[in-house]
Amino acid sequence: MADDTGSTEKPAAKKPNPLKELVAPVAGFGVTFRTMLTKPVTEEYPEDKRPTEPRYHGRHVLNRHADGLEKCIGCELCAWACPADAIYVEGADNTDEERFSPGERYGAVYQINYLRCIFCGLCIEACPTRALTMSNEYELADDSRRDLIYTKDQLLTPLLPGMETPPHPMRLGDTEKAYYAGQPSSGAPSEGDE
Repeated sequence: MADDTGSTEKPAAKKPNPLKELVAPVAGFGVTFRTMLTKPVTEEYPEDKRPTEPRYHGRHVLNRHADGLEKCIGCELCAWACPADAIYVEGADNTDEERFSPGERYGAVYQINYLRCIFCGLCIEACPTRALTMSNEYELADDSRRDLIYTKDQLLTPLLPGMETPPHPMRLGDTEKAYYAGQPSSGAPSEGDE
């Protein structure tokens, strides 16, 4: 309970200590003085780029088989798995004359909108053929919004020596099962195939 004696006396004010008042500003600068003597941790980006970790989620890459055919079969599972709705895929049917992938279908139109992508990696997990993976490239800034919508040509890995430019017949196997198992067929393309 409070004391109801009615006194309105204030507690006695403490006398200022002149030494404490003199030292207080210097104590406040203590942090500043300590950081002045430590080595700076500033990174000199972009002149000095630090390497990323191996499992870093960077720009997407559409992979190819060893003969140059695309691994993407146009199933659209990556687009369905994307929570940001950043992927657009249109599948089309392969023919014997024009074959872009070893399966029945291929991704005729493939786009990733990096204005929407959150780099979560769910599209990578959904891909049944490991056609879509993520690289360590992280510099995607641009001055145009249109340039941040990557098309299939920008996402496909470049052709390595020994690869043919699709469309062409399957070279690694006579059947789809042999192709995926890596069992060679009749071999390199003949001059009539090109």
